[in-house]
Amino acid sequence: MTQTLFTGIRIDAAELRIVRLPLLTPFVISTGTMTDKVFPLLTLRGEGLEGYGEGVMDMLPDYLEETQTASLAFLEQAILPQILGRTFASPAELDAILSPWRGHRMAKAMVEMAAWDLWAKALNQPLSALLGGVRDAVEVGVSLGIADIPTTLERVAASVDAGYKRVKLKIKRGHDLALLQAVREKFPDIKLTVDANTDYRLPDLPLLMAMDRFGLDYIEQPLAYDDIHDHAKVQARLTTAICLDESIRSATDARKALVAEAARVINIKVGRVGGFGPARAIHDLCAAFDVPVWCGGMLESGIGRAQNIHLASLPNFSNPGDTSSASRYFARDITEQQLESDQGLMPVPKHGPGLGVTLDRRFLTSVTGSVQEFRP
Repeated sequence: MTQTLFTGIRIDAAELRIVRLPLLTPFVISTGTMTDKVFPLLTLRGEGLEGYGEGVMDMLPDYLEETQTASLAFLEQAILPQILGRTFASPAELDAILSPWRGHRMAKAMVEMAAWDLWAKALNQPLSALLGGVRDAVEVGVSLGIADIPTTLERVAASVDAGYKRVKLKIKRGHDLALLQAVREKFPDIKLTVDANTDYRLPDLPLLMAMDRFGLDYIEQPLAYDDIHDHAKVQARLTTAICLDESIRSATDARKALVAEAARVINIKVGRVGGFGPARAIHDLCAAFDVPVWCGGMLESGIGRAQNIHLASLPNFSNPGDTSSASRYFARDITEQQLESDQGLMPVPKHGPGLGVTLDRRFLTSVTGSVQEFRP
C-alpha cells in the first residue's frame, strides 16, 4: 500500500447494481409519493480495495432532469470506458474526464464519490479528514412528508422527543398555512422549516409572505427548480430566509444566487452538484459570502447516508441536515452499520477508512434487481 500512496490507484473493474429498498412509510411531497427507494450503486475496484458511490437520480425526471436509464447509459458508454484500466493519483484527476460532458451531475457524482472512497481507503484515512471535516458528529434534523394535520403533529412530537435539531415540513399549495398554524401552536419554540419542492409561483407571493409570522428558519425552494431570478423577487419581500436546493447545481449557480440575493441559505446535496469536489466549492463560496449551508438528503441508503455525513463535517455546514436515522425509513439497510442519530447528533462513521461503513452483502444481494460488471 505504501507504493499506492505515491503512484495512485489503478481502477481495475467496476460494478453497477440496481437496489430497491422498501420504505417503512410512504414519503409524500408536492410532486408525488415514494414507497420504495430504487437507486444505482456503483463499486470501483482497484489495489484490492472497493470504493462506493450511490446514485440519487429518480426513475423518471421528477426532482431534476436526470433519470436512472439515461444516467446508467451515460456511465456505461461514456465514463467507465475512460477510467477502467487507468491510474489516478487523486479524485481530482477525474475532472478532465467528467467535466467536458454536459449535465449528468448525479451520474458523475457516483463515479467521483466512489473514487474518493477508494482513494481514502488507499490512504487509510477517513473520508471526512481528506474532505476537510472538523467534526466527529453532525447535527441533523428530520424531513416530514405531507400528511394530514393530526398525523403531522404526532410525527413532530416524536421528532422533538428524539432530540432532532430541526423539523422540516413538506408543504404544497393548499397544505401550508393551516398546517403551520397547528404546528406552531403546539410547538412554539422548535426550529422549524418548510420545503415546497417548487410548488409555488410568483402569484403566490402573498401566501409566502403570510408564512413570515410562523418564525420559520427558512422556506426551501418555493419556486421553479431552475429559477434564481424570481426567487430574488420573493426574497426581497420576505423576512424569512429563502433556501435554494434544486436551483443550485454548481458554484456558479450559488454565486449568481447569492449576488442576486435570491437566498440566504443553501442546501448542498452532493449528488445534485456532481460530487464532493463541486460540493466543497459551493461550501467554500457560501462561507466567503457568510451564508450557511446544510446537507440535504434524498432518502439514501447507508452508503449515501455515510457520504452525506462525511461531507456535513465541513465547517460551514452550520445548519442541521436531513441525514436522520436510517431506521426512520428502512427496516434494514444495505450496510452492516445502521447509521443512527442520538439526540440530533449523527456520528461520522469511522468503522474503517473511507466512508467508514461496510456492505451487508447477503442482504444487498436480496434487494438487488440487476448487476453489471465492467472491466478494461
